[in-house]
Amino acid sequence: QVQLVESGGGLVQAGDSLRLSCTASGRTFSKVAMGWFRQAPGKDREFVASIRWSGGSTYYADSVKGRFTISRAIPRNVVDRVYLQMNSLKPDDTAVYYCAAQSVGANDYDRWGQGTQVTVSE
Repeated sequence: QVQLVESGGGLVQAGDSLRLSCTASGRTFSKVAMGWFRQAPGKDREFVASIRWSGGSTYYADSVKGRFTISRAIPRNVVDRVYLQMNSLKPDDTAVYYCAAQSVGANDYDRWGQGTQVTVSE
């Protein structure tokens, strides 16, 4: 069974940085992409960033372009990991951040983590 586990959230002040990590553990699976989404209180979940697993192309929501960077690492123990480096954080970035993966053959993201809270104070 595949699990996506996020870490790295927390409480920071506006202008600070955080790095989120997402580790895919369990059975390895072929994936098209991995991404980050977020959901603020009272709002719908929204796309933040994604990375294509083949080629490494990255995509960002307009609201985070220039501030957030998504990257990936494949450690020697064959566990896939993706990061979200978040700089110049704003109070509007406050949300639960979810890691997601799109498996090969799936039409959309089909695997999700439990989420990690990011809170940015004034």
